[in-house]
Amino acid sequence: MATVFDYATVACFLGMACAFFILTAREPRMLLHLLVVGATFAIANQVGNAGYTVLAIIQIIAGVVYAALIIRQKSAG
Repeated sequence: MATVFDYATVACFLGMACAFFILTAREPRMLLHLLVVGATFAIANQVGNAGYTVLAIIQIIAGVVYAALIIRQKSAG
């Protein structure tokens, strides 16, 4: 881990994994939604390391927002 994007995406992924175990019922469908978010973080890491900073930041924010919406929706009802 050498760049800011490495640390940011790993931190987001760990936060998402903790939220999955703590805030959800651990349904397979929820795991599939969060798998998409994990892939988004991995792609954002590679994009950021390639020098496309703005695009990587947009992807990270989009992944965090999507994960938060999905977890909030599933934990509420």
